[in-house]
Amino acid sequence: MAASNAAVLPVAGLRLAAVSAGIKTPGRLDLVLLELAEGSSVAATFTRNAFCAAPVQVARDHLRSTAPRYFLVNTGNANAGTGEAGRVDALACCRALAETAAVAVESVLPFSTGVIGEPLPVSAITDALPAALAELADDQWPAAAEGIMTTDTRPKVASRQFELDGVTITLTGMAKGAGMIKPNMATMLGFLATDAAVAPGLLQHLWSDVVEHSFNRVTVDGDTSTNDAAMLVATGAAAHPEIADPADPRLPVLREALQSLALELAQALVRDGEGASKFVTVEVAQAASEAEALEVAYTIAHSPLVKTALFASDPNWGRLLAAIGRAEVADLDVDRVELRINGVLIAEAGGRAAGYTEQQGAAAMAPAEIHIQVLLQRGEESATVWTSDLSYDYVRINAEYRT
Repeated sequence: MAASNAAVLPVAGLRLAAVSAGIKTPGRLDLVLLELAEGSSVAATFTRNAFCAAPVQVARDHLRSTAPRYFLVNTGNANAGTGEAGRVDALACCRALAETAAVAVESVLPFSTGVIGEPLPVSAITDALPAALAELADDQWPAAAEGIMTTDTRPKVASRQFELDGVTITLTGMAKGAGMIKPNMATMLGFLATDAAVAPGLLQHLWSDVVEHSFNRVTVDGDTSTNDAAMLVATGAAAHPEIADPADPRLPVLREALQSLALELAQALVRDGEGASKFVTVEVAQAASEAEALEVAYTIAHSPLVKTALFASDPNWGRLLAAIGRAEVADLDVDRVELRINGVLIAEAGGRAAGYTEQQGAAAMAPAEIHIQVLLQRGEESATVWTSDLSYDYVRINAEYRT
């Protein structure tokens, strides 16, 4: 098992900087730069939203062209819903950085997050690039994690260290996102890096699988953003032979550490969800397929009625049964379904469990961490997603987002 580190550890071959460009709020860190060592492998996942933002479009194009050397990240403006002008603006920022850093424009990947539909303040970003380049250092993960935040209340950054054949490997990552969070990705940005050496194709395969079981298993409000991206960099700075074969015995060790860190960061997004007061695990087991289990889990996790009951600590289990019942599961036998909240059997045989009392339900719903378990008794597959409650503050934060 990879060790979790309270300290945030530098990753050899990667430098970061965070500066204030005055994009939306004067004085706050809002422009982040990541510099990748030449020869680094990069894996990427992006939003599946058809209205994907201009920086997502440009980043995808550049990834197809050449190996990335820089990630340029701004907050305060999503550069989404901006049409062709948005692409021109994103490219202008890439070009300015490329000229200053003497690299190919295609080696710069842009990332943006913030308000949708407003023009990107290109000059504010380009004017701040010299300062960002001057401040690049390998120990700037905490500042960078702060610099990518929008409505987040705290930065999300963590590290792991583990060994591959006696070589110490470091893995560090950061993520942002608190609302408009729904798998496929979410309104999130995630950047993870390791000094391990991994072939690009294998790294992409590994990262896609890890993302599917971490960042794509969290949801705050069911909204898929226009700007999501989760990136993994393998700098290869650690002194060990490259991992290029899927059968390499070192790969499962790397996968375990990567999955652990990605899941920690993904769950941190939910814990910091806009207005959230509950961290909720929704586990659906004994399903006929993983897809079926996910369908039920997401139907529960996205139900406003369930989420408001969670906020009120109200054991209104009828809302849970209704959510399970409306999930698109063919020929669901409700008499076989069992429902538990924090271990308390709530419902079975199509209704209230024989020994259940409202007092038990209230006690189960009171903690800040809630585990909802559904047994479908249709098969052997299972899936888990993580979500939050829906509070007054969520409405307030999103009602006031542009004011």
